[in-house]
Amino acid sequence: MAKLVAKVKKVSVKKKSKTIKKSKATARKVAKIPVIRRFKCMYCNYVYSPLRGEPHRGIPEGTEFEDLPDTYVCPICGAQGKGKLGKWAFEEWLPTKYICSICGYIYDEERGEPHHGIKPGTKFDDLPDDYKCPICALDPKITKYYGKVLKQGFDAIDIP
Repeated sequence: MAKLVAKVKKVSVKKKSKTIKKSKATARKVAKIPVIRRFKCMYCNYVYSPLRGEPHRGIPEGTEFEDLPDTYVCPICGAQGKGKLGKWAFEEWLPTKYICSICGYIYDEERGEPHHGIKPGTKFDDLPDDYKCPICALDPKITKYYGKVLKQGFDAIDIP
């Protein structure tokens, strides 16, 4: 009788793990992260990102570039007296490098992370949802204080 109980328990464990795997696969399909469109001023290289908006100028985070008022002026060029460079002075900018906000590690799409199984040319948006900073993941103090530093902990940067 003990053998029958053990077999039943093994079967139920297998069923549970299959259910979990299916739900994770479904979650990945449903939770597709939208591409964030950023725009860069052609003159001073200021980057407008809808992730942060410009709250100090009354533009809340989440405001798309197309939804900015027609009177929008580049905050850097306008403050430096270079004239009122409006939305026409911006072009779409697609970042290729991202920096960890905790440790400063830079993920470069061109380089990838071959030692972690991420091929060169892999876009940051195409990284798995559970991607974590490879440097922060190795430091137990960072993990203790900040938790796992996932994709949300990276910011786009504009360096050659």
